[in-house]
Amino acid sequence: MMEAKPKRRIVTENGDTGEDLVLATLIGNGDDVGPLVRHAFEMGRPEPLVHQLKNVARKKEAEIEDLCKTHYEEFIVAVDELRGVLVDAEELKSDLASDNFRLQEVGSALLVKLEELLESYAVKKNVTEAIKMSKICVQALELCVKCNSYISEGQFYHALKTMDLIEKSYLKLIPLKVLKLVIERRIPVIKTHIEKKVCSQFNEWLVHIRSSSKNIGQTAIGLTASARQREEEMLERQRRAEEQNTGGLGELAYTLDVEDSEQDSVLKFDLTPLYRAYHIHTILGVPERFRDYYYENRLLQLQSDLQITYTQPFVESYQTFLAQVAGYFIVEDRVIRTAGDFLLADQVETMWETAISKIVAILENQFARMDSPTHLLLVKDYVTLLGTTLRQYGYEVGPVLDALDKSRDKYHELLLEECRKQIVTAITEDTYQQMVIKKEADYENNVLSFNLQTSDIMPAFTYIAPFSSMVPDVCRIIRSYIKGSVDYLSYGVNTNFFSVLRKYLDKILIDVLNEVILETISNNSIGVSQAMQIAANISFLEKASDYFLRHAAQLCGIPSRSVERPQASLAAKVVLKTSRDAAYLALLNVVNTKLDEFMKLTENVNWTTEEMPQGPHEYINEVVIYLETVMSTAQQILPMDALYKVGVGAIEHISNSIVSTFLSDSIKRFNANAVSAINHDLRVIENFADERYHSSGLNEIYKEGSFRSYLVEARQLINLLSSSQPENFMNPVIRERNYNTLDYKKVATICEKFKDSADGIFGSLANRNTKLTAKKKSMDMLKKRLKEFN
Repeated sequence: MMEAKPKRRIVTENGDTGEDLVLATLIGNGDDVGPLVRHAFEMGRPEPLVHQLKNVARKKEAEIEDLCKTHYEEFIVAVDELRGVLVDAEELKSDLASDNFRLQEVGSALLVKLEELLESYAVKKNVTEAIKMSKICVQALELCVKCNSYISEGQFYHALKTMDLIEKSYLKLIPLKVLKLVIERRIPVIKTHIEKKVCSQFNEWLVHIRSSSKNIGQTAIGLTASARQREEEMLERQRRAEEQNTGGLGELAYTLDVEDSEQDSVLKFDLTPLYRAYHIHTILGVPERFRDYYYENRLLQLQSDLQITYTQPFVESYQTFLAQVAGYFIVEDRVIRTAGDFLLADQVETMWETAISKIVAILENQFARMDSPTHLLLVKDYVTLLGTTLRQYGYEVGPVLDALDKSRDKYHELLLEECRKQIVTAITEDTYQQMVIKKEADYENNVLSFNLQTSDIMPAFTYIAPFSSMVPDVCRIIRSYIKGSVDYLSYGVNTNFFSVLRKYLDKILIDVLNEVILETISNNSIGVSQAMQIAANISFLEKASDYFLRHAAQLCGIPSRSVERPQASLAAKVVLKTSRDAAYLALLNVVNTKLDEFMKLTENVNWTTEEMPQGPHEYINEVVIYLETVMSTAQQILPMDALYKVGVGAIEHISNSIVSTFLSDSIKRFNANAVSAINHDLRVIENFADERYHSSGLNEIYKEGSFRSYLVEARQLINLLSSSQPENFMNPVIRERNYNTLDYKKVATICEKFKDSADGIFGSLANRNTKLTAKKKSMDMLKKRLKEFN
């Protein structure tokens, strides 16, 4: 065995420096001495370093020599062993050559077999590859067959997915170039075919959806109408419940919820062909082309739908026209919500703007042509239903409602004209006789319905109303007018339309009802009973105006308490009151005209009679009978203030007639007997005035203005003419006390006509003659002083 290698010793020779030891240690450890060399040259002292390196080299040579001397014997032994190994190697080589020869002999046969085996392996590989290639071709062909089957069955999505699989997974693996080329050429042809077939089916759907749009729109509008009706009924029940301090709001909310779910369940239409066509075009890589195709065709359909025919009246075709438009945009809303990014919101907005401008133009044109408020209301109502329906789908319907608002005045003009005809008919066909009501139901329909009752107590039947049939007939006409106005104003631009309705209500009462009444009053053929009944009717119509205002507020949803304040009453109430006064004047004119016919003082009185009258003239009885008839009828029909006005007017007219007759140019001369006769007549009238004033109860209301007080001018004139000292008229004190209503000029004119003579049938009586002479002197003195005064 070889001995262990001794540890290296460092021999320090005499004269070695510390630097030599450091350098030797670095080299022995294998460290880099480059820095030392660089440093030596940089310092300019390379010679000491060279010297040190030589010392280190000498030391290493000495170490090597010592090492060789120490292991010399071991080297000799190793060489001997190598020689023995060389002999063994020669023997091994001979054995290997012999074995190789024998192996070659045996391997030759095996090599032949191996070559045959490798050839078989090659054949097998080719066959396997051929089978694999055949399978690929077969699979590709099977997919082609399946694709053709899908196409023939109309399953284009599956056909495109199959072609995509062939194109991406099989086409590059098909080894047969002919087959690969054929498939490559057929794929775009098949895609084109599928696109055409899909477009054809989509075109059929376009035709179908257009034909279905009318039904879709009608269904949606019908649901909106039903919801509106339920809401109105619920609001009415709620209003009544609130009046009775009970609730009803929860039921209203429930009803509206039911309506929403009902609408969702009813409005169904199939968009599958659209989805399929869009999806297939997306797979084909041309979604934009299909989107443009859809938008262009739908826009063309819309333009066609917006064309109306003038061969058919618009009032017969507007529902179909508007329902078609509604259905169109309901479909578009469903498409934009369910088809992803297929349809852009801007495109739908463009179509809607096109439609809205056309609809507005058509409505404004047709409204201008209409001459029936019923037709205009029907169209307006359907348009508001259209607006409400489409607003639910997010469409802005403001311009359509604005068009309806613009036609508001036109509608009310037509409605006013229609009501005017009805009011004229109701007034002209009125018999001007008090209504006779025999049943409670008739009383409710004609009196209570319009708050025309004069008492809160139900009367006994048969009941004679203080007004004629014209009043409830007109009230029904006005009520229908209010309903028609509310129907038009509701669901429009203005949600708070009560102020507008109030303006139109004043218009029909003032411009229609009041005008017709004034025309009737101004008719010369009107009689006393007619004028009296018209005046009474106006009073009740004036009372009914409060009912009209409350009814309008109720229909508008305005609390009735807000219109019950005096300052909230209609302006028509004041106008009707003025017309009532005009009716009173007409009544007085008729009465006074008739009184003039009865009196005719210039014909009934002998102004120069020589006989002392024993009583009133015969005509005065007819006057009293007529006045009795007029006052009795007025007391049954007219209110107390009107009764008083009629009585005062008639009595005052008689007084004025007497004074006017004395002033008349047709009376050239009268005597004391004529004055005495007129005095008898005047007393009859005064007695009648007192009796009627007290029997009618007017004395309890008008305590300071009795009927007799309106005969005072005639009475003072007769007293003056009958006085034995007429010159006392010129005494201020006496005149103020007894003759304060007489005018100087009138008295002077009348006194000039007063001429009495002592030569008559009683002229021989000394007493009478003496009185007449004294009176004549007094009268002459009065005439003289009146002339001086004038």
